[in-house]
Amino acid sequence: MSETIEQKCLSKGVKLTDQRKVIAQVMSQSSDHPDVDELYHRVSKIDPKISIATVYRTVKLFEESGILAKHEFKGGKARYEELNEGHHDHLIDVKSGEIIEFVDEEIEKLQKKVAEKYGYKLVDHKLELYGIKKKS
Repeated sequence: MSETIEQKCLSKGVKLTDQRKVIAQVMSQSSDHPDVDELYHRVSKIDPKISIATVYRTVKLFEESGILAKHEFKGGKARYEELNEGHHDHLIDVKSGEIIEFVDEEIEKLQKKVAEKYGYKLVDHKLELYGIKKKS
């Protein structure tokens, strides 16, 4: 079972105030990639005393501590997700903003092949695909 954001904070020595705990819990329970405004909206339902500035500062702290990953997908606000050990890529719906995480072994092999073709050993990559959902 993977660690929660709260557990990662403790293992990395990040001090958890009550407000940070709420933000960590909400982020851990998020199945999407919320931006700070969306996260603030969710957090304020639990504790209305948490300010948007606190959410911004906490997200920045979590990002700098290697707990959250920041994504700046094309045409939108920065979005965040829990930093996990497993690699995945993103498919972003440009109309709805929906983000789908996926792993495709063929794409992984092709990226390595391209790097080798140009004389490189692939050490990291980030893939973002943008699309519009087809009508069924």
